[in-house]
Amino acid sequence: MQKLGEKLRTLRKQRGLTLRELALELNTNSYSYLGKIETGKRTPSAKMIFKIAKFFGVSTDQLMDDELEL
Repeated sequence: MQKLGEKLRTLRKQRGLTLRELALELNTNSYSYLGKIETGKRTPSAKMIFKIAKFFGVSTDQLMDDELEL
């Protein structure tokens, strides 16, 4: 069982991206925001969840539901 932040980190590392590179791909100015999502210190907006899911080719359910694996 993985939480959203853990899933994001897994997906990012599978693609070999840094937080800065992912921030550029997702058109966000703040790579630290993504880092906080990965560590569970921030909850992403619905818009960001959709962007992440689309970029990585996964469903929003897979990202949000702790019971679903990637």
